[in-house]
Amino acid sequence: MGKRIVVALGGNALGNSPEEQLELVKGTAKPIVDLVEKGCEVIIGHGNGPQVGMINLAMEFSANKGGGTPYMPFPECGAMTQGYIGYHLQQAIQDELKARGIKKACATVVTQVVVDESDPGFQKPTKPVGSFYTKEEADAIAAEKGFTFVEDAGRGYRRVVPSPIPKRIVELEVIDQLVAAGNIVITVGGGGIPVVETDKGLRGVAAVIDKDRASSLLARDVKADQLIILTAVDRVCVNFNKPDQRELPSMTLAEAQEYIAQGQFAPGSMLPKVQSCMEFVESNSHGGTALITSLARAAEALDGKTGTVVEK
Repeated sequence: MGKRIVVALGGNALGNSPEEQLELVKGTAKPIVDLVEKGCEVIIGHGNGPQVGMINLAMEFSANKGGGTPYMPFPECGAMTQGYIGYHLQQAIQDELKARGIKKACATVVTQVVVDESDPGFQKPTKPVGSFYTKEEADAIAAEKGFTFVEDAGRGYRRVVPSPIPKRIVELEVIDQLVAAGNIVITVGGGGIPVVETDKGLRGVAAVIDKDRASSLLARDVKADQLIILTAVDRVCVNFNKPDQRELPSMTLAEAQEYIAQGQFAPGSMLPKVQSCMEFVESNSHGGTALITSLARAAEALDGKTGTVVEK
């Protein structure tokens, strides 16, 4: 039995339009199928930041223009991104498998992820989505729909949504069954559709879960041997973009904690990736490791030639 690996792909790596994404995923499929060829069981999570913003913006624009399009709530926009990103990814992976003569199936699971309604993230929304507005427009929409807006880097006002911590993957049993049957599974797209548990069942909420945290939870739940977070850089660096920048081939949990205390990792980018790796490694009882590297060099990183390994 090969290694069980959870791979987390960044939403920014998937392009800004469906055409661009369809082209980019062909390259994405290669390192994933490399892992399959090595005999690994592969489960894929992915981001959806640009895509969910694009869908939300289009729906909002159409609803505001009075074209008869109903307003589309945020969880539904998240579900749409899971569907169309999953479709592109599974098509590219299926084509790559076929080209190499590997008989395997690949499927996307539309995934709900339970978050806590009392998560402090709901009190302080931080994730900007959708279009830019003037202060007057933002105030009017806030009054009408109860949204929170913030001024975004001098470009205007933008809606922000909460980013709560993922607690439970609703479709976990199905994912487990598909993987056990030898399939490649794409799941927790965009961090999963955020839902809260109520007396009447699950209810979708306007939020975006961090996909690295959701992938880390997934890796723990499916008892993966490794979590791989694919990003824009080959290795994690300290003193990033400074003259004394230094690449890290590996980090222990204690070293990672020390770097975080020094403020080495940017909150919006590298910090959640490192924290997600730490959570996975910490809870892994059979010596599992996490790896942060670039999509282009994923196969080399698995052979230890690049990447940053996070270990106990």
